[in-house]
Amino acid sequence: RDRYTIVAEKGYPEAQRHLALLYYEGKGVPQNYQEVVKWMTLAANQGDVGSQYNLGLFYKNGDIVPQDYKAAAKWYKLAAEQGDTDAQIQLSLLHYNGQGVPQDYQESVKWMTLAANQGKAEAQKNLGILYRDGEVVPQDYQTAEKWFELAATQGDITSQINIGVLYYNGQGVPQDFQTAIKWFTLAAEQGSLQGQHNIAYMYYSGQGIKIDKVYAHMWANIASSQGFENAKGLLEALNMEMTPSQIQEAQRLTEECVKKNYKGC
Repeated sequence: RDRYTIVAEKGYPEAQRHLALLYYEGKGVPQNYQEVVKWMTLAANQGDVGSQYNLGLFYKNGDIVPQDYKAAAKWYKLAAEQGDTDAQIQLSLLHYNGQGVPQDYQESVKWMTLAANQGKAEAQKNLGILYRDGEVVPQDYQTAEKWFELAATQGDITSQINIGVLYYNGQGVPQDFQTAIKWFTLAAEQGSLQGQHNIAYMYYSGQGIKIDKVYAHMWANIASSQGFENAKGLLEALNMEMTPSQIQEAQRLTEECVKKNYKGC
């Protein structure tokens, strides 16, 4: 018997969780999902937050146990009450969809906000979307901008695009094309096709930046080559408006930008 089994049998929850993961992965022991659930449950019942979250995941996904949203909600709530942000997000989603718990948008927003206030970018992004769309809370672009900015600053691509759009349209903030470009660029540098297309369009239209069809072509080409449909139309327009030497320069810049992984293009 290995040391994890010995310690787990003495009732130590961390050892029980670790042993459960060994059975899950089949490392050093035969893969055995019944043993996974057994040891994970023993640890979870002692308040081990990681085990509570894992059980919630198992019951939600129904991969190694029969799918049971009610059981998932039970375990997620126990972990969420201990401050686990991933569990708070999952519990929020269960309340949003009415899975295993009554559909309750107030509870959904409550748990998502708790995770967001702990700095969880995914929760901040989700709240931004809720307040922007006004679906289950009153529409509030200023509050949406606040949450998007918190997530965007952590590198969340969707939030970078969304906050860029708010500045582009002047929703909840003064219209500011330069700030929109800043956020679109951060997303584009992470490989966002939407961000790359948006910068291309702004170079093309001269919004917040001097018109530069070469750079517009570069970014449109990068997004188009990866299948972004809107960029294909822009690229076609640019090809008709630009000289052969401009197109050649744009293609050279495209190759350089791809080599630099879209950074500092």
